[in-house]
Amino acid sequence: MENKNGTVVTEFILLGLTQSQEIQLLVFVLVLIFYLIILPGNFLIILTIRSDPGLSAPLYFFLGNLAFLDASYSFIVAPRMLADFLSEKKVISYRGCITQLFFLHFLGGGEGLLLVVMAFDRYIAICRPLHYSTVMSPRACYVMLLALWLGGFIHSIIQVALILRLPFCGPNQLDNFFCDVPQVIKLACTDTFVVELLMVFNSGLMTLLCFLGLLASYAVILCRVHGSSSEGKSKAMSTCTTHIIVIFLMFGPGIFIYTRPFRAFPADKVVSLFHTVIFPLLNPVIYTLRNQEVKASMKKLFHQHIP
Repeated sequence: MENKNGTVVTEFILLGLTQSQEIQLLVFVLVLIFYLIILPGNFLIILTIRSDPGLSAPLYFFLGNLAFLDASYSFIVAPRMLADFLSEKKVISYRGCITQLFFLHFLGGGEGLLLVVMAFDRYIAICRPLHYSTVMSPRACYVMLLALWLGGFIHSIIQVALILRLPFCGPNQLDNFFCDVPQVIKLACTDTFVVELLMVFNSGLMTLLCFLGLLASYAVILCRVHGSSSEGKSKAMSTCTTHIIVIFLMFGPGIFIYTRPFRAFPADKVVSLFHTVIFPLLNPVIYTLRNQEVKASMKKLFHQHIP
């Protein structure tokens, strides 16, 4: 079947993470364990925040949305990856590949923007406390939430639009365990230099600017907190440190993958595995271990439902 843009490829063959059966089995077990923790962990955060009136502050509102994005993000790659480990031929249709690519960048872009919103929330709370209730009103929070979903959609639809314009006439082997922009572009049977530059500008530059902006904002916050003598100093330091850890873990792999020309490196698959499968686990682990209010609410929730 040939599309209007000259594409004759109807499916892509995924070469997977590795060709070693022993390593595949080990990774399968590890990913399965991670995945069985990701979903309950994130849904527990959502349930805890929604059921406890004491967690109604904007910080927890955005934390609940972050958990939702992580849970949704984990559905994009991990289930298919686990199924592919058990199948001899790993094949994904052209439409399935485009769909996976869209949701990967839609939810990933939205999550990156959500971290920016959470940094803004902490900045107002710590540096402009008298204006906090006005600036971070419930209506403002919902507007920010809508804006980050819209931003993620625009970011992703640009990626998909550029990919759909490329002709694919063979070969159709993707040297990875999922569909992503760098590998798919390399299979196009046309010159992709301009498209690669646009992709780096859309994904790479956006990721880098968000990362640098977040680091700068938290540097200002930490300097402000360090110079104060308020009772909430340790709590503010702990919250900001948690956010900074998540920022490095999320944006580090993204910068490695998207801010350079699309050449294959040996570490690409390992970085992609961390970015798409392991990172969503880190949100519930980091936030529940470092946030005393969330831990206390979870314990209360357990005591209410478990005699």
